[in-house]
This record gives sequence, structure tokens and C-alpha cells, in this order.
Amino acid sequence: MKKMLFIYNPNSGTGVLKPKLADVIDIFVKGGYDVTTYPTQCYHDALAKTLSYTEDYDIIVCSGGDGTLDEVVTGVSKRAQKVPIGYIPAGTTNDFAQSLHISSNILQAAEAVVSGVPFPCDVGKFNDDYFVYIAAFGLFTDVSYGTKQSMKNVLGHLAYILEGSKQIFNIPSYHIRVVHDGEEIEDDFMFGMVTNSRSVGGFKGIVGKDVIFDDGLFEVTLIKTPKSPIAINEIIASLVIKQIDSNHVYSFRSGEVRFESAEEIPWTLDGEFGGGHDEVNIKNQKQALSIMIKEDTKTHLEEKKEELIEKIKEEEGLVIEK
Repeated sequence: MKKMLFIYNPNSGTGVLKPKLADVIDIFVKGGYDVTTYPTQCYHDALAKTLSYTEDYDIIVCSGGDGTLDEVVTGVSKRAQKVPIGYIPAGTTNDFAQSLHISSNILQAAEAVVSGVPFPCDVGKFNDDYFVYIAAFGLFTDVSYGTKQSMKNVLGHLAYILEGSKQIFNIPSYHIRVVHDGEEIEDDFMFGMVTNSRSVGGFKGIVGKDVIFDDGLFEVTLIKTPKSPIAINEIIASLVIKQIDSNHVYSFRSGEVRFESAEEIPWTLDGEFGGGHDEVNIKNQKQALSIMIKEDTKTHLEEKKEELIEKIKEEEGLVIEK
């Protein structure tokens, strides 16, 4: 039999996994796997387990929120031998799962792990760390790890909105030099994100719909610090209608971006605190992650990729490898 390590966060989200745990393991066994289960005990326990195991597993499956997925992907990325990853989303937002059409139904997601196919997805390298789908700084970035788990469980997305609204009158501003693809930008920013996702914070389309998950490029969105109440309203309006306002926002695609600032800026990686940094180098590790998805989903993503590559080439003149 093939060997599986199943790491799950028993406290993630609203506890949807617990009553289905026996059924999930049964699906894995019927799928031909000898399953070793490991419930995480504390923060970064999934990372520690992924880094320390010595057995020859054929696949690592994790269940929890984006933070649990981030820890497992980081651990696999740091190991010499890479193995495919399966993901059963059980968190509050599950941005990455939504982007890859991984079912929010626990049992359907488990079925996709054993009957699906591997999809080569990009991973972000953040200095010496890793992230799956977003690295961000500035306004609202501490909402995820600043909001109590109990509040997230009860209120879901509303918890993020309520917590974030407290900050709107205390807008941070960071003077940053941004270098990418031979270009330099120097400005004051209240928010920035480097993403590989169609959903951020549970909101779809905020970085656009033309996202390709395995092209070696990130979508970069940098929002300038508003100088007036009118500017704040214009920025909010552009985000609501999901249309970039070039007067207030820099938006571009890149495989590598460098951020330099005079002060240390707190960053978040996949919704978890990523530390304070005055120099950050973010590099796209093209197709470095192999994640199990449904076969028809992979076919759809590949077909969509062909369409988007032609569209992006026409709009931006970028050279994107297929």
C-alpha cells in the first residue's frame, strides 16, 4: 500500500472535520493508502511535523485553514525530497482552496485527494520563508491573526470586516522602494500584496480574474497612502467594483520583487504573521508545489491558462512560458 501522512488541525474553522474524521480516513484507506494521522497540538506544529518525519510517505495530506496549509507547504518546500500534497479545507476563508476549486465539502475533498491528479502550482519564496498564495503588508494584514479564532468561527467573513473597520481611521504609511524587472517604484504605501490567488480574505476577484497558478508570475498590488478623504473614498470605490484605479494603485505581474524600507515592516504570509522586515525579496518558485485536484478541474485550468496567456500577451506584452 502507498503511505500517507495526514496532518490536521482539530481546532480549525468551525470544527467541520471532527464529525467526519472516521469517514475521511476510511476514504483514504479504500483509496489504497496506509494512513498515519497527526492532530496538531500548537502553533507551527504542522510545520515541525512536516520537517521532522523520517518515513517514506507517498503523499502528505493536511486539513485546516490556510495557515495549516502554509505550514505543510513550507515544510515540504524545505525538504530535499518533494512529495505531492492533498488539502481538505476546514478553515474560515480557505482562499487557496476556492481558487483551485477544491470542494468545501469534507468528504468530496477527501475523494479528490485519492482519485485526483497532481497539479504543478507556483510557490512563493519570501527571503528564507515560503508562502502559498499571499504575502502582504499594511492595512488589514493583521486582521487574520489579530482576530480571535472563536470570533472567526462564529462570524466568518464578518469578523474580518468588523476587525478591519476599526483600522480605517488609523491608516499606516510605509515609504518603500520596490524593484522588479529592471524597474523601480518609490512611494508611500498603506497596503501591498503579492498574490497567486483569485480570492483574498474570502473576497473573489480583488486581484483580477486573469490569474494563472503555474506561470511563474505573481500579481502585485500596491495601494498608495491616501492624502485626503476623497482619495480614501476613491480607493474604496475601486476595490468594491474590483477595478484598479491607477491614480492610487500600482498593479503589475512579476516573477521576482524586492521591497526595501528604512523601518521594519510587519508582513503576513497566508494570513499568519511573517515577521518584521526592512528588506524582502519575493521570488516565484515556478510549479514547485504538486497539489492533488480533480482531473476535470486540472483540464479546466489548463484550458483557461491558454486563453489567459494570449489575453495577457496582448494587454501587457509579457512573455509567459506555457
